Amino acid sequence: MTTYMVIGSVLLILVMILASKALIPKTKQQDSALRQRAIFSMHEQLTYTRLKEILPHHTVLAHVSYDALLTTKFSRTRNKYRNLVADFVIVDSAQQVLAVVALEDPLSLKRPQKAQFQDAILDMAGYKVIRYEEVPDYHQLREDFYGDLYASSRLTKDTRVAKKYDYYNAAQTRKLRLIG
Repeated sequence: MTTYMVIGSVLLILVMILASKALIPKTKQQDSALRQRAIFSMHEQLTYTRLKEILPHHTVLAHVSYDALLTTKFSRTRNKYRNLVADFVIVDSAQQVLAVVALEDPLSLKRPQKAQFQDAILDMAGYKVIRYEEVPDYHQLREDFYGDLYASSRLTKDTRVAKKYDYYNAAQTRKLRLIG
């Protein structure tokens, strides 16, 4: 009988300890300190600067949610693009979207399938999507945004340079013929 009393008292003490722990308020986990972070990565910053220089009369928006660009009737379709963000959106003076610029960040491990999916969604909605694997240079941006206008002006410049170069070569060959 005494063993039952000892076991009962030990169990009673354990129950009381557990009950007292439940009544004592636990300290909440503290949040970490909030700090500022850069809006752009280095590649995004270079691309943004170049876009602003190439397109001075247009607005360049950064990190635009697909929810701001797209709408749909069904929520299941909306869920497919809910957390997606476009790197840059080029808007004209009438606030119409001219193009969506996507930049592959070499530091992130984005899968190419995800990039194709994002491009396909925007393409289905009728947006022009321009994707760069690295920071685009000025010539590439001019060709992509000014198209034929830039290509034809560049072609005429190239032919003028080529003609000068050919003329120089012809003069040199004449000089060599006279001497030799």
